[in-house]
Amino acid sequence: MAGVLYGRSMREEKEIIKISVRSLVEFIMRSGNIDHRVSVSADKDAMLAGAKLHRKIQKAMGSGYRAEVALKTIVSCSDFLLQVEGRADGIIEGQDIPIVDEIKTVVRDLSFVEQPVKVHLAQAKCYAYLYALQNQSKVVKVQMTYCQIETEELKRFSYEFQREDLETFFYELIDQYEKWAKFQIEWKEIRNHSIKTLQFPYAYRKGQRDMTVSVYRTILRKKKLFIQASTGVGKTMATIFPAVKAMGEGLGEKLFYLTARTITRTVAEQAFDTLRDQKLRLKTITLTAKEKICFCEETTCDPDHCPYANGHFDRVNDAIYDFITTQDQFSREAIMKQAETYKVCPFEMELDVAVWADSIICDYNYVFDPNAHLKRFFADGTKGEYIYLIDEAHNLVERGREMYSAVLYKEDVLEMKKITAKYSPKLSKTLDECNRQLLILKRECEHYNLLESVSHIAIKLMHVITLLEESMDEFPEEKKEQIRDFYFQIRDFLNTYDRLDENYKIYSELEQDGRFKVKLFCVNPAERLSEYLAYGNSTIFFSATLLPITYYKKLLSVEPDDYAIYVKSSFPESNRQILLGLDVSSRFSARNQETYDKFAQYVLQMVEGKKGNYMVFCPSYRLMEEIYWAVSQKIPKEIECIIQQQTMKEEDRERFLKCFKEKRQETLLAFCVLGGIFSEGIDLTQDQLIGTAIIGMGIPQVCTERDILRMHFDLQGQNGFDYAYLYPGMNKVLQAAGRVIRTEKDKGVILLLDERFQEHRSQAVFPREWKEYKTCRVQTCKEYIDTFWKQQVEKESSLEIT
Repeated sequence: MAGVLYGRSMREEKEIIKISVRSLVEFIMRSGNIDHRVSVSADKDAMLAGAKLHRKIQKAMGSGYRAEVALKTIVSCSDFLLQVEGRADGIIEGQDIPIVDEIKTVVRDLSFVEQPVKVHLAQAKCYAYLYALQNQSKVVKVQMTYCQIETEELKRFSYEFQREDLETFFYELIDQYEKWAKFQIEWKEIRNHSIKTLQFPYAYRKGQRDMTVSVYRTILRKKKLFIQASTGVGKTMATIFPAVKAMGEGLGEKLFYLTARTITRTVAEQAFDTLRDQKLRLKTITLTAKEKICFCEETTCDPDHCPYANGHFDRVNDAIYDFITTQDQFSREAIMKQAETYKVCPFEMELDVAVWADSIICDYNYVFDPNAHLKRFFADGTKGEYIYLIDEAHNLVERGREMYSAVLYKEDVLEMKKITAKYSPKLSKTLDECNRQLLILKRECEHYNLLESVSHIAIKLMHVITLLEESMDEFPEEKKEQIRDFYFQIRDFLNTYDRLDENYKIYSELEQDGRFKVKLFCVNPAERLSEYLAYGNSTIFFSATLLPITYYKKLLSVEPDDYAIYVKSSFPESNRQILLGLDVSSRFSARNQETYDKFAQYVLQMVEGKKGNYMVFCPSYRLMEEIYWAVSQKIPKEIECIIQQQTMKEEDRERFLKCFKEKRQETLLAFCVLGGIFSEGIDLTQDQLIGTAIIGMGIPQVCTERDILRMHFDLQGQNGFDYAYLYPGMNKVLQAAGRVIRTEKDKGVILLLDERFQEHRSQAVFPREWKEYKTCRVQTCKEYIDTFWKQQVEKESSLEIT
């Protein structure tokens, strides 16, 4: 559960479990249906502006009002202590009876709030009991304060409770939670005992032991570590193993393995399975997207459309307890089976089960995305004992920018104005006013404009979101989904607006298709990422392409003293031939048929060196198609050519990769897009891939956001071009090149075909293992390739003789 922590009482030598009041109440008292339709209230997590409103209300209450009062008590259970803690929004003292104030913000008109929400009142009653206990008060009043977020109108409900009644209520909650707490204590002992005897499962590769030690020391010191580790070092096990050992020694209670791709999640699962061969007892779960685990054809989460949403909270706790006490591997199949048995939503059950897991393998967004993060872990401000292992960390920069940016389209506002006119004239009128504001900005914009402020638009949108809440029930069913999507788009924009600082740029842009937008663009996501990382003890960022590390440290962390290490590849450099083609360029100004033919010559010389499987990576679909055509005019018929399509379903991708894994007599040549689905995260070992040609430097096309990034980092004293273009482009190159050498038995050729690869700032990003590269021209390339393969044959022959 969110806010659940462990400790040891020196006084009684009993284990302490800590839980927040909010977590306790929300877990034990939940009941009824799942209903994701727009609700009556928006809590502090849904509307960040509510936090400011809380502080404003608190300040207005006068000198007798104490805000954010920390309260806690320790309850002695049979074999452990349960520490319940939290912060009351306010305590009013100086009167005959003290008052505990609980503040909640809502976006609907207060006339809809006829009585306090049951869970809200229960939370306040717990605070009242903790206050009465600490201050020996016999009677305590509870004041529920609801505040309308736009008008700031207040509505209060007041109750008076005897301490004995509050105590009875509080201990009824504790009694219901005790079996869950006892399970945690017993399981922790079983888990930690199994970890004590755990050994690293393989002989250490070169550099792998140092990496493992560095990870453990970083966790011990509660720091962050950036690891540049070449392909084949064994990064997954070298991070998971020391993290599990640290967990067994009380240095962390939950391990998050975060990644951007499905295949790396599978590798992490396999690493845990390998450790289980040594009798490791660890509860693990890989989170599955709602669309892939939902029983229904459409993920409409309300009791009118989904039978599993109807009464879900009445049954889910029984389903969870039965599940977590009988198995360790929380697989998708097992969760779906249990959810079907208990008739509950498998996705929501999966998220609840994750609370009781020791290790959670999931996408970045479950931790970092403000709209999708696991509120069970990151909602109530309680610091967790989490260890973060962030695989493929180079992807987190762009993902972070995406998660913390927000956009508003004028056309969406205008369409919504038309849709709502018939059902809510007041809402339609407000949308019209917002549309006019955007129209003024559009008339001032030829291509794009940097804006100082959009406060006038934000104020209008606050009114829009309130009216949407009030009138949602008035819209016909067929329009509600579209209106809800618009509602969440506006809410996201306002939440992001509330967080604007020096890490953001605001701009308007007239897109090529005529659509006009205003965007709140997060240029440096480090500050926002750090808020979620602060919930944990330690973070390990690792990747095979985390170069230059200074660039990633600046965009992923705000700490100046983070650790960083470089782990060299253990594979023989003689197994790889890197050639830089100096007489070609992928620049737009150099693109013509003569250039395409020269690229084609390089590709043909590569595949003529040895029969096998090859890939050609191009910076765009258009250039890929030009070079594919040039190659196809000259290539022998026995060589099979395949090409990546712009739209490929999952089964199309699998079919594409299957071509490399089939045993074949002739050569296979695949054309792919640099930075696309086949240039990262795929394992084609030994003879499955023996060469790749990388055409161009992968530099992103000049566009509005790249231009804004360049200017921003220039002003920051960095090289803006490198931050906006060179480093993201070179990362794609390094990833594509990394497809060739995956194991110590792999051998292959890597062609880097662009004259700009010889520039100093490009080579400054080269891995240390690339120092033995050679330069060539189209006339000399074949000689180098033939010599390389001849040397490989000679090496194999000498090994056979030996």
